[in-house]
Amino acid sequence: MKINIKLPKPRNPLAVLVKQRNAGVHGALNPKRTERRQEKQRLQHALKGKLKDGDAE
Repeated sequence: MKINIKLPKPRNPLAVLVKQRNAGVHGALNPKRTERRQEKQRLQHALKGKLKDGDAE
């Protein structure tokens, strides 16, 4: 009779390293990028607001 011992699947060794990394957003402190993004969002909100008022062309 053969005895089978069920062992848990071995953990991926790379998973531990990935969890320990301190990763973040690239270029989060770039003020020019932030300003461009805010202007783009304001423009999109303004355009969306005009189209909702019934001024669709």
